[in-house]
Amino acid sequence: IVVQPGEKIPLDGVVLEGSSMLTSVALTGESQPREVTAGQEVISGCINMTGVLHIKTTKEFEESTVSKILALVEEASSHKSKSEAFIAKFARVYTPLVCYSALALAILPPLINRFALGMAMEWHVWIYRALLFLVISCPCALVISVPLSFFAGIGGASREGILIKGSNYLETLAKVKYVVFDKTGTLTHGVFAVSDVHHNTLERERLLEYAALAECASSHPISRSLQEAYGSKIDRSRVSEIQEISGHGILARVDGSQVAVGNEKLMAKQGISAIPCRSGGTIIHVAIDGSYAGHIVIADVIKVQSAEAVAELRSAGVRKLVMLTGDGSQAAQQVAEKLRLDEVHSELLPSDKVAQVERLLAEKPEQEKLAFVGDGINDAPVLTRADVGIAMGAMGSDAAIEAADVVLMDDNPRQVAKAVRLARRCMGIVYQNIALALGIKFICLALGAVGIANMWLAIFADVGVLVIAVLNAIRALQVQNV
Repeated sequence: IVVQPGEKIPLDGVVLEGSSMLTSVALTGESQPREVTAGQEVISGCINMTGVLHIKTTKEFEESTVSKILALVEEASSHKSKSEAFIAKFARVYTPLVCYSALALAILPPLINRFALGMAMEWHVWIYRALLFLVISCPCALVISVPLSFFAGIGGASREGILIKGSNYLETLAKVKYVVFDKTGTLTHGVFAVSDVHHNTLERERLLEYAALAECASSHPISRSLQEAYGSKIDRSRVSEIQEISGHGILARVDGSQVAVGNEKLMAKQGISAIPCRSGGTIIHVAIDGSYAGHIVIADVIKVQSAEAVAELRSAGVRKLVMLTGDGSQAAQQVAEKLRLDEVHSELLPSDKVAQVERLLAEKPEQEKLAFVGDGINDAPVLTRADVGIAMGAMGSDAAIEAADVVLMDDNPRQVAKAVRLARRCMGIVYQNIALALGIKFICLALGAVGIANMWLAIFADVGVLVIAVLNAIRALQVQNV
């Protein structure tokens, strides 16, 4: 098969001809593209970025990498915990209980009065009290207001760009104490950008200008990130004698000066001593006229909202924050330290992420729930395995959105904390309605059983409590200041 630049590799195989840069960010979560040449293996799901590749396929679709990930999704779905709706559980006990209680109230007291106490049976009194009992015990307030609270909560969340696929997920989300993040595209933007300039002998802008001009003829993702960081129009007339050295970098003459831009291998080849860098990411060394001029750090950029999202989740009572990524350990550790996360696990395949989530699920208390936040197709198996899966919808893959229980439409990680707060507020309203309805009903039932309550009180306990509970449920729509 022939795969053009910009196309997705459909099947696993081996490159016969051509060389290119491949990005597997949606498959493995690895944000850094890798170079492939003839003889190297490629996997399905990767995006071809720069060159034309002639590939000999080695596996049928059923055995391809993408197919195996989809199988993982199906297998993980069988482990998904579903919380049963409260009303269904309550009704199985409540309905027969009150019916039998009303029947007993109509029959037993007259019989006891007649045969045990020798009094008149007074059937009409006790049948009336039994009817009052049935009116008071009618569960309209619960049957209507509790689902309405969930409905209003889901509707209010959707106004904020948080799509929750069902009331059971809303209930689970309210109990979240563990949050596991994917890194690329979730806490970071998932694109290359210049993050810093170190040991520069020139001004930062001047060094970026030399690097961008030298790289102007290359379509490599790193070259594009240097040109974007430069920010001005590239004047190619200033550049001549461009020489690209595969696996090393570029040599070019810029404004009459000999410029070398590349890795440590290029610097060593030019006899220049490069200063090492401890920062995570790709390091681009720059030398001008044989003298070292500094190095540029190119890395996946952390979203500005990520630190705020972590702080808000902690304030919302989340106990543990974990990051899982396919990126290298140095880059992953750097992001985790900046965001002050509790755990980080790097260089993971999709199956490894599932294993890590399985471990966390086994370690946590049963009543506390775990949420996973991701966006790539590689995150789909983990999204289905977590107690509640949250997908970044605006840029996320279709597989992740389909597998998730909650979808965030604007890729802002702060929405995760907001979703948790909305869910807890909605559940608070649900519990208020349950306590209100049952509390008033039990009091009125006791009063009716001893003959104090009349039909007016019974109607209030039924319809009046229903109106109050419905008005309270509507509060779940108000989400602006949550």
